[in-house]
Amino acid sequence: MKQLLNQVHNRIKYVVCLILPLALIIGTTFWAAPALATGVYQIPQVAAGDSTWVVDQAEVLSRVNEGKISSELEKLAATTGNEVRFVTIRRLDYGETIDSFAKQLFEKWFPTKEAQANQTLLVIDSLTNNSAICTGDNVKSRLTDDIAKSVVKETMLAPLKEGEKYNQAFADASDRLVAVLSGNPDPGPPQIATNVSVEGTFKKAEETKTSNATIWVIGLLLAATVIPMATYYLYVR
Repeated sequence: MKQLLNQVHNRIKYVVCLILPLALIIGTTFWAAPALATGVYQIPQVAAGDSTWVVDQAEVLSRVNEGKISSELEKLAATTGNEVRFVTIRRLDYGETIDSFAKQLFEKWFPTKEAQANQTLLVIDSLTNNSAICTGDNVKSRLTDDIAKSVVKETMLAPLKEGEKYNQAFADASDRLVAVLSGNPDPGPPQIATNVSVEGTFKKAEETKTSNATIWVIGLLLAATVIPMATYYLYVR
């Protein structure tokens, strides 16, 4: 009997050794990503008058484009007193929305109404491509709520829908904001051609891989439970 129990124990250890590496790989895929989430207090502090115009934590902008945008926003601040800043993050913390994140960051950077007055902050989450904008009271006379909404919902999204063209999205948003805050007519959102497309009902490759991996894990876990029990029963018989 002791020899039989040892054999069963060894079989269980063998099956567990087969399952653990696969479980670790899948666990890393599913649960490592949240570590990349960004909270408000992970963003470097910026104050009114600072020369930091772009905080690209998601690393989606080229250095050339970031430098060009920063130069244009620097000129805008020098000539009008209106300051615009762009922030990119990889993903939001659990339960956070892009609007709540942008508002918290706006209030963290500019804690008083006076500090907020001439400020505009645009934030984008590169995981979902959702963006939000916050503006101070003095800015709203030129950058109305409707224009601000159009900037994030149309100007920013148009290039991203074509293939995540972040450099173009931020360049277009910068050009439009600079024009409006300089007192020039609003150039409006980009013209988008309407294309009729039929969305397939087939699963994406990523979904299929995830589904198959889950099935394998469940199958192996069941095998790890059933096989030792069946083996033990047969030996006892």
